[in-house]
Amino acid sequence: MAIVDTSNNTAVQDLFNNKVKTATTNSGVGDATKTATGSQSLGKDAFLQLLVTQLKNQNPLSPQDNGAFVAQLAQFSSLEGINTLNDSVNNISSNFSSSQALQASSLVGRSIITQTDKTLVDTSKSMTGSVAVPAATGNVSIKITDKDGNVVRTLELVDQNAGNSDFIWDGKNEKGEVAPAGTYTFNATTKNDKGDAVALATSLPATVTSVTLSKTGGEMLLNLAGGMGSVKLSQIQTIGT
Repeated sequence: MAIVDTSNNTAVQDLFNNKVKTATTNSGVGDATKTATGSQSLGKDAFLQLLVTQLKNQNPLSPQDNGAFVAQLAQFSSLEGINTLNDSVNNISSNFSSSQALQASSLVGRSIITQTDKTLVDTSKSMTGSVAVPAATGNVSIKITDKDGNVVRTLELVDQNAGNSDFIWDGKNEKGEVAPAGTYTFNATTKNDKGDAVALATSLPATVTSVTLSKTGGEMLLNLAGGMGSVKLSQIQTIGT
């Protein structure tokens, strides 16, 4: 807000000078304003005080333009409204993050299904996964390999339509023996019209062990058991027990 002294009365300038008397030549406009109000920006009380003082001490023979005062008030009101809106949005964002954190923490210890090709398997019971089939095909082959890369079992799915096709592994190897519990990789493939192998995406169950919150406002991560890494909350397809 510009302060113009159109008379011999310098009350407006004196008021402003008293508020910024400790500002130095190196401080700049921002530091002078901070000194005047004791905050980072010119407050509405200080603004109105300066405005009223200017009105009281204007030259009656050459008064200030009313339109300029109205414009200054409108600008200040708009700025104050934007600051209030920013505070409200920040509060909403903070509340949303807290709510999301509480929801994610409830997933700890629960089983989820997410798109991955590797998971920790308890072979004492059957495990259900799915394969994303882009188009109808006559055969889908799923090779299950252990942590050493040895093929433990091959599952064959015939006459599959486009979409997600479920499969079940009973935890046994090709000899019908129960495989040891551990980390297994599932490689699903099919063949195109030319007879070439085409890799397919698999979705497997995993257990959530902990939740990592982002310090930069990003999406939180769910940490999986068995060193399977982390997945984003939005990547969960199904939540089990």
